[in-house]
Amino acid sequence: MFYLVDSYMTIAVDFDGTIVEDKYPDIGRELPFAIETLKKLQEEGHRLILWSVREGESLQEAVDFCQERGLKFWAVNGNFVNETADAINYTRKIKADMFIDDRNLGGLPDWGIIYKMIHHQLTYEDIYSQVDIDHEQSQKKGFWGKMFSK
Repeated sequence: MFYLVDSYMTIAVDFDGTIVEDKYPDIGRELPFAIETLKKLQEEGHRLILWSVREGESLQEAVDFCQERGLKFWAVNGNFVNETADAINYTRKIKADMFIDDRNLGGLPDWGIIYKMIHHQLTYEDIYSQVDIDHEQSQKKGFWGKMFSK
């Protein structure tokens, strides 16, 4: 379970391999439901930081790609809007409650799982124990029960 003072989080999101297929330095195809899920999380009050190895023009292309699809970030490669390397308290380490990255241990979960985990404040353990329960219940049903189960 996530233990937060309030229910809103600051979430750092990688770009290549997370929002789009990893074709760096080019921009790959958008991963299914990535932008929609991130926009939904913003609607719920979460702050999103684009957290990418990209810099300069390549970074701006990623920002533009997202903005063209209606996704605007709280900050880009920083903790605050327009934060720069010459700021008094600048640090390259992003301060976030959660990081979404294709290089996670275990890889990038499906965007539906990511949303469910954040929205319901679930852990991987919570998600996988539910999968085990669903699998056990599915094993007890016949073919038609499996096809039409909720």
